[in-house]
Amino acid sequence: MSTTVVLPAPGRGEDLQVRVSMPPTGDHLPVIVFSHGFGESKDGYDPLVDHWVANGFAVLQPTHLDSRTLALPPDDPRTPEIWRTRAEDLTRVLDELPAIGRLDLDRIAIAGHSWGAQTAGMLLGARVVGVDEDWTDRRITAGVLLAATGTGEDLVPFAAEHFAFMRPDFANLKTPTLVVAGDADQSRLSTRGPDWFTDVYRLSPGATHLLTLFGGEHSLGGITGYHAGETTDENPERVAQVQRVTTAYLRGTDITVDAEQGKLGQK
Repeated sequence: MSTTVVLPAPGRGEDLQVRVSMPPTGDHLPVIVFSHGFGESKDGYDPLVDHWVANGFAVLQPTHLDSRTLALPPDDPRTPEIWRTRAEDLTRVLDELPAIGRLDLDRIAIAGHSWGAQTAGMLLGARVVGVDEDWTDRRITAGVLLAATGTGEDLVPFAAEHFAFMRPDFANLKTPTLVVAGDADQSRLSTRGPDWFTDVYRLSPGATHLLTLFGGEHSLGGITGYHAGETTDENPERVAQVQRVTTAYLRGTDITVDAEQGKLGQK
């Protein structure tokens, strides 16, 4: 069961569209607020959302300003601040949770993929180097970061010049968090290999678990959609691994990993 709600967002230029997906019955539902990757929208990531909802979670997905559905021109004056607006979007969704009903406000997780993982990481405690702002939200009890970008020292020159916000400092990310990375995810933004996407696990005290997916590229087998054109490593078994492990982690149950698909590290 899914519906779209629109949250007033003065000063944003666009009201905030949020897709709310919930089981048809049940109360005290644990919550996942999900931040999409660059260009995606509230209507993506169905392989994850459908699985989470089938396992009793309520999932809320805001559409950030970088979404292709909004077609913001590159010279829009809001563009340089989208990284900050993204975090504000997540905070705005959290502020509205009490009005929805049927939710367990003591079990709120935040998750994100790619740029969305960096955004979610800010609310888990990560900072941006050189920016004196703390976005940590104490209402969040757990996090899931999927293909989260690594430290800024390893950006290629173009990214270092144009994406100054991609300089995360993970020292204050203390909320319990699962990190998911593919061992074949080679970013064009980084001078390093796929291990760049594990920096948050290595450098933060809160990232307690790391799921490494064998052969996984940036879409981690196809988590962005059932027929997503940007998926270069389509693998239903890999997606199923992400579904099972993220659900088990957020439910606090035993995590089982298919050894042919990946491995689990734990601090």
